[in-house]
Amino acid sequence: MTRSLRADAARNRSMLLAAAAEEFASRGMSASVADIARRAGVGKGTVFRHFPTKDDLLAAIVLDRIESLAALARKLYLADDAGQALFDFLDEAAGRQQQLDFSFLRDSGDINDQLRDAREGLYVAIIALVERAQAVGAVRTDVTGLDVILMMCVPAHVVSFVPGAAPDLWRRYLAMVIDGLRPEGAHPLGPPSPAAV
Repeated sequence: MTRSLRADAARNRSMLLAAAAEEFASRGMSASVADIARRAGVGKGTVFRHFPTKDDLLAAIVLDRIESLAALARKLYLADDAGQALFDFLDEAAGRQQQLDFSFLRDSGDINDQLRDAREGLYVAIIALVERAQAVGAVRTDVTGLDVILMMCVPAHVVSFVPGAAPDLWRRYLAMVIDGLRPEGAHPLGPPSPAAV
């Protein structure tokens, strides 16, 4: 019985996170708890039982997204083809950005230490993918892990400027990003990579 209650609670939490992500993406930071509850098909009390404040809910969405990407990066790190592992990660990360508009996350800042730690874990996992790909010659050596982290947003950002863009247009710009990472035909990059963001 306890296990069933826990499973129900986990299912409700997951459903609330999905509904909240969609609501925030649709309405931005002005999304209300009432609207989120309605989209999830639950009462406001259920939302508040899981997330006492809207900031808690926003933090959970961001944390869930970061941890999911970090887990993917760690899994791909074990793949046989180090270069393809990095490119597969970039493809999956860009694809997830297309499923929902996560631009509202830029306004969330460092909501709490847990988010900051999770973001650091994601960065470490991505940098490891980049360095492994560089070690086998699949990625040019003058780019940094931070360069790749910054470029992850390019496909979704570019497509956001195209009204009525085809659903897979982002793949065109991801291909440009990936080609720019390859050592073949690489040109000097100019200014050095930033130390941090």
